Amino acid sequence: MPASVLSSALAGVDAFPVEVEVDISNGLPALKTVGLAEGAVREAQERVKAAIKNSGYEFPNRKITVNLAPADTRKEGSAFDLPIALGILAAGASPMDPERIRNHLVLGELALDGRIKGIKGALPTALLARARHYAGVILPRENAAEASVVGDGVAILGVERLRDVVEFLAGERPIEPCLSDVGQLFNSAAHYGVDFSEVRGQEQAKRALEVAAAGGHNVLMIGPPGSGKTMLAKRLPTILPAMTFDEAIETTKVHSVSGMLDGQALIATRPFRSPHHTISDAGLIGGGPIPRPGEVSLAHNGVLFLDELPEFRKNVLEVLRQPLEDHRITIARVMGTLTFPASVMLVAAMNPCPCGFFTDPQHECTCSPVTIQRYRSRISGPLLDRIDIHIEVPAVKYRELSDRAAAEASESIRERVNRARQLQLDRFKGMPIFSNNQMGTRELHAHCAVEASGERLLELAINRLGLSARAYTRILKVARTIADLDSAASIAAHHVSEAIQYRSLDRTAL
Repeated sequence: MPASVLSSALAGVDAFPVEVEVDISNGLPALKTVGLAEGAVREAQERVKAAIKNSGYEFPNRKITVNLAPADTRKEGSAFDLPIALGILAAGASPMDPERIRNHLVLGELALDGRIKGIKGALPTALLARARHYAGVILPRENAAEASVVGDGVAILGVERLRDVVEFLAGERPIEPCLSDVGQLFNSAAHYGVDFSEVRGQEQAKRALEVAAAGGHNVLMIGPPGSGKTMLAKRLPTILPAMTFDEAIETTKVHSVSGMLDGQALIATRPFRSPHHTISDAGLIGGGPIPRPGEVSLAHNGVLFLDELPEFRKNVLEVLRQPLEDHRITIARVMGTLTFPASVMLVAAMNPCPCGFFTDPQHECTCSPVTIQRYRSRISGPLLDRIDIHIEVPAVKYRELSDRAAAEASESIRERVNRARQLQLDRFKGMPIFSNNQMGTRELHAHCAVEASGERLLELAINRLGLSARAYTRILKVARTIADLDSAASIAAHHVSEAIQYRSLDRTAL
């Protein structure tokens, strides 16, 4: 008699239900899997056969057909091992309760001795079970804490061996659900290991990053090697607004389907991703035969840091343009189109020239003007157009390095950032805009009123410094954020003046 076990597969960062149907019939002994099963799923037959035998059960010496429905959608991964094994046993002589089987989603990779190993995508599966009102999810014990963050409404049953699952479904063995205090888990995970108080000097750069955090602006830092660009970038997440629980779930889902949680049940801090400049475009935005998230999606709700920006290949940098604009990534393949979240703050760093010492008074630059121009021109205008703030990060003087006075901590900076962000949330209430960086032309006209003295200063800057039209809109956005940090209704001249200082590459005519 055919049997079926409910499981799930991943499409992007979400899970969809899969019914594992098993039929045992007369014929030459064989196990065949149909339903667009990819490599790891097709190889399951050897793992399943060994796990069933080594768990003390008899493997049917008959023709076995396994169908993964819906049959027109690709399935990959090893998480179907456990539901296939249960389906084979249920279709045979195992006395498992069909009602219990129908009420649970089942996932797990089987070892040859019957142990159940961890899988990817446990959290999306638990969210699917809650949305579909299943009684529970049966999955590896090492994934139980991750899945339990969905809260009440679905029982998360962590298991270690195939025999434990069979006996539970037969009503012979109880399994205690994994329960988590989600609030306590969220609070305990919301701590960073670094702080702005550890940064000596660079007050102008720290102020620029505060402005960037307050308005959600992308940043480019230009400075010689060892000036602290990477150190500053790593501490930017500590002054961004604290993650909400919904943001934590979104971020954890991305890391879950990528298999990068490393034992964490919930990611409650802003991600910081720093890919090497040799990364491919698929590694950055995601891809593959069945697309998986790239570095941009792994930085969702956090910071994507690109060090040595001009060293990245041009085609890699250009694929960033659409995600920075739309805050999502759409990857089209023959089998379908998937969308990954990509709401990130881009922070980039570069040397002022190939040798790195063009602006350093302590070292002599060996680069010619043509070489410097060629180096800087590796950053295209359309990409630069999406970066609001350009700041110079000079080498730190010894006096600042040796200063023992405590610098301002991230917590106090974050308080100012939170106040500015709240003003923006109130200003854009009812609109799909959450920060000044996302303003369009209409919002600029409506919310960026500049005082007369500021208008004159802005006109002078454009005429004298040769600032472009794109620089004009960026200056207005940044000035609006600076005014928000001052809780000012209108943009004053000193707000415009500070914003102009954050366009260093425009002033050098990149």
